[in-house]
Amino acid sequence: MTGPAEALAATHALAFSDTRGWSADEFRGLLADPSVFLVGDAACFVLGRVVVDEAEVLTLATHPDRRRQGRARVALEGFAQEAATRGASTAFLEVAADNEAALSLYRGAGFSEVARRRKYYRKSEGTQVDAVILRRDL
Repeated sequence: MTGPAEALAATHALAFSDTRGWSADEFRGLLADPSVFLVGDAACFVLGRVVVDEAEVLTLATHPDRRRQGRARVALEGFAQEAATRGASTAFLEVAADNEAALSLYRGAGFSEVARRRKYYRKSEGTQVDAVILRRDL
């Protein structure tokens, strides 16, 4: 029998097929943390965390069959609303510098670049890509 963590892991693996998807055990562990919250469903979700007054997008994943339907935009706005409700005044995230679709989504949601981590992500074929650190006020 599969549960929510397995469904999230399955979507995450498909969404991040060029890197390492997160396991069901990793999702279960994160979801057990009271500072972590989920917005959306297994088709498209944002997993976020609020610590003190800062929110972080831990991951955003959309099943490949559900892309280009506005789901990620809606989930990201839900993340911002929930984070603000939990007391966050700013939100951060990191994204691979070569992920143009995600960068466009995040910039459209008001995030702007504040830093980079050089060669942070390792792709499945062995190349390394910078992580772009983005921030927005909530």
